[in-house]
Amino acid sequence: MARPRQRADGAVPGALTAVGGGRFELSGDVGFGDAARLLADGDAAFRGEKAVEVDLARVERVDSAGLALLLEWSLSARDAGRQIVYQNVPGSVASLAGMSDVAALLEPSAVG
Repeated sequence: MARPRQRADGAVPGALTAVGGGRFELSGDVGFGDAARLLADGDAAFRGEKAVEVDLARVERVDSAGLALLLEWSLSARDAGRQIVYQNVPGSVASLAGMSDVAALLEPSAVG
């Protein structure tokens, strides 16, 4: 999961980096241009983990596709019996989730 290069328009593509011990860092611009790739990266990286922590402190920009990515990771975790926790959620993500009435889906998922 190498960090993609900066785009010609100055945007920094979103990247998911393994930190170790089920911890990951999401960084860069997380949106329409990167959501499908990041979804696949997360599915592969999270497989086999009982608990996952994703730090969002280095996310620079996010749009509704970025929010959808986080929601999909949450739903996939629930279906797999995995706990996922998002740390340092940017205010823009919290606002989008609140406006969309999906904020509860970003809360830590319970493992059954």
